[in-house]
Order: sequence, then C-alpha cells, then structure tokens
Amino acid sequence: MALFLPVSSQKDKHAISLQSDFLPLKPQWMPFNRNGSKNRKPKNFSISVSCSSLKIVRSPSLDKHVVKQNKIRFIQKLKTLLLSKPKHYIPIHVLSKCRSYLSLSKPRSLLSMIYRYPSIFELFRIPTPPTPFNATKSCTQLCVRLTPAAAALATQESNLKSAMSATLATKLQKLLMLSSHRRLLLTKLVHLIPDLGLPPNFRSRLCNDHPDKFKTVDTSYGRALELVSWDPHLANPMPSPEVQSLGLIVDRPLKFKHLRLRKGLNLKRRHRDFLIKLQELPDVCPYKTSVGDFPKESMEAEKRACGVVREVLGMMVEKRTLVDHLTHFRTDFGLPNKLRGMLVRHPELFYISLKGERDSVFLVEGYGDKGTLLEKDETSVIKEQLMGLVREAKRMRQDRRNQSINNKVVGYVTTIDDHIKNGDDTEDGLDSLLNFEDIGGDYEDFSSDEEDDEYYLSREGINFWIADGNVVNSEGKGASEPW
Repeated sequence: MALFLPVSSQKDKHAISLQSDFLPLKPQWMPFNRNGSKNRKPKNFSISVSCSSLKIVRSPSLDKHVVKQNKIRFIQKLKTLLLSKPKHYIPIHVLSKCRSYLSLSKPRSLLSMIYRYPSIFELFRIPTPPTPFNATKSCTQLCVRLTPAAAALATQESNLKSAMSATLATKLQKLLMLSSHRRLLLTKLVHLIPDLGLPPNFRSRLCNDHPDKFKTVDTSYGRALELVSWDPHLANPMPSPEVQSLGLIVDRPLKFKHLRLRKGLNLKRRHRDFLIKLQELPDVCPYKTSVGDFPKESMEAEKRACGVVREVLGMMVEKRTLVDHLTHFRTDFGLPNKLRGMLVRHPELFYISLKGERDSVFLVEGYGDKGTLLEKDETSVIKEQLMGLVREAKRMRQDRRNQSINNKVVGYVTTIDDHIKNGDDTEDGLDSLLNFEDIGGDYEDFSSDEEDDEYYLSREGINFWIADGNVVNSEGKGASEPW
C-alpha cells in the first residue's frame, strides 16, 4: 500500500490528500492561486511511502515470546505424535520418517535431539518378532516415550481442555460467525489448533460434542465446520483498549489528536495522520457487517479488516499467531490480499515479529509495556510447567558434561543408523496426522551442544536414561507393558 501526500509551501492555502489501496486512486486536492494570479499553477510535489519503506521497529520484549516458543517447538510436535498412538510410544525407525513434521533437517541426528531432553523423553527397547532370516535370534527395537513427569503433565492438560470444552466451542462459534459463509474448512482450522488451545482430536470430539452450535458438513473442498445457531451475545466486538493517563498536570482536553503507540515507536507525520483519521471513523462491527458492505478500497473496509484480525488474535491463548496462518482465511474473513502490509501499516494494533523463519503477529493491547501477557489462559500454567521440565533437562545436560570432564561417564545410546536398517517403509498410521502443516519450521539452535550429544551417542557400555521394555507399575506389583 502507498500513502501519497501533496505538499506545498506554508504560505499557500492547500488541502491534504491521503491515498492508499483502500482510498480512490485519483488524488483529491484543490487548486489554488498565489498572489491572485489566475494563470499561475500551484507548486506541489507528492511524497510516496510504500509498504516496503515502512520499517518494523523491533520490540525485544515481544520477540522473546517467539524465541521461547521456538525452543519448545520440537518438544510439542514430538509429544503430539506420541500421544496420537494407542500406547503412547513410537519406534525410532518409524519416527525417522517424520522429520519434515518435526522440522529436522537431514544432517541433524534425531536421537541427539531426543537425548537433549531426558526429563521429557526416554528411550526403551521392546522385543520384536523373529524374522525368517533370524528365527533363533532375539531382536529388539529402540522406542521413545514420555517420562512419567511429562506424561502426568500431558494428562493434566488433556483433563483441563476437556473441562474447558464449552469455552473452546465458543471460540469456534465466534470464528464461524466472523466468516462470510458461516463455514470454515477443517483443513484450515488445523493451522490454529495450538494457538486457540484446541485439543489435537478436536475434529472427532469437539466438533461433534456441540451440535447446537455447529456441525461438520461435506463440501467440494473437503470437510468443513458449519454454524448452526447465531448467538447475538457473542456478536459483540472486543472493547476498545483504555487510553492510559498521560500524567498531565492540568486535566484538560488535548490540543492534538492522541494515537496510542507502544513505547519507543515513532511514526512519520503523514502516517500518523492517516491512522488518526481512520480512528475517527465510526466503529465497524466485524460480526454484523460483511466485506461487501463497503467499497473494496475504502477506509471503512480497512477498518473492518483490522477489526476482524483483532477479534481473531483476541481468541488466541497468547494473543498471537503466524501471519501465514491468517492468510489461509483471507477469503473466509474478507481480508485484503496484501494482509501483511495492512498489519505493518497499523502498529497501534499489531506487531510483526521477524524472529524465526516465519513472521508472527501480536495483538499489542494484549501485552503490557514490559511484554507480559495481561490475560493468561488456564492452559498457560501447563506451558510454564513444561518450561520447567526443559530447564531441568538443561541442568541434566550440564551434569552430564561435568561427568564427561571427570571421566565418570556411564551409559550407552546407539546411533539411529543401527535401528533403521530394516522396516523403513513401515506404515504406522501417521499419514493423516502429517498431512496438515503445523506451526512452522523453527527450532532452537543446538549447535553449542551438538558435539557433546554426538559424543555420547557414540559411546559404548552406557545405561544413562534408557529404560527396559518391562516397566514396574506404580503399585510395585511387577512388570507391565510400556504405556
């Protein structure tokens, strides 16, 4: 989008015109005469500011949330795979075919990544049936599962989401009310599962447990979720953020229009005037209006688009999501094609974080000046406990290094090549889960500990944290099958 502003000298009587993709293409300015001359044309020139020239001012307090999410991305994806299996474990040779879903490039060792989190994942062996070539030899295969602490945390999260079923169903209902046709494809909703706090099995459980709100239907594009009943109580937009007190000595009206911006953000005069003019327009309810109610390139259409994005981000657990995820709903929500440009153009509402391989968008009003989330969801407690397990895993790695320095290393983990020689084409029912794009390909930079991990994976005679296939149950009544 471009903003154009004809400018003349201060002595001239002039009118300002602001042009954008949502405004008429022809600049509207009034001719004038200087010194009463009829034939003299006004001296003016236009200044063009395109979206590419609008610089994004970094916010370290908000970027840290993206960095934290990237650090646990591998953990969350592997945990989703493990919990999707009936017995909650996966053989390593099967897991090696899920590299694209786990966002692991080929040179990186899968076992070294698992070995980084001994407080969350553990390896164990299970016997395999003998093959005709090894009829007398007992064979075992290496598998991965959650540790008891991580499994208990996953159970707690599942129970919490079951108790929040009504709240999660309300989020889906509001999303359907925002859509133009009151219908959204399930393949698109999959992208927002983690951000909305939905359970992984929402298609089979949540979508069918509330027939009074929505239902699943077949369309030419696939299965979709369709709205059944319109709730007028939910068709109210989020309240406008309260303008903080400026700390004036005298309580009196401001002489100039005030635009609420985050700390450290300064805008050019013409950009600020455009945002103030947009702010002065009458409020547009995204639930009660559609994209066809306004001209395609009008300021009212842009204000409605900002209101839709604001409502969607307000439903997220952490008031943020990926920009790519929003682009999937441009047609459904009536958003402009240049959606990222619109988000950059409104820093008073949104913040684009460039951390990671894919940009994230934040709802600015959902965070404080120091980057703290103002309204925490109930599932945020689970994530904090998961971060506690990640910190515990880091302490265990530090202890492992200290043992290596003192030559007191005990334990052995074999390399992944020993376990994927056979059964590379084993079908494990993960195709339907891996068909959908997840939350991105970002992960933590593990270059600092890669050499140490590879060193331990090549040692012999180790039993550091590999469990046996037979596990003693919690009551101590003998061995039980793993998970």
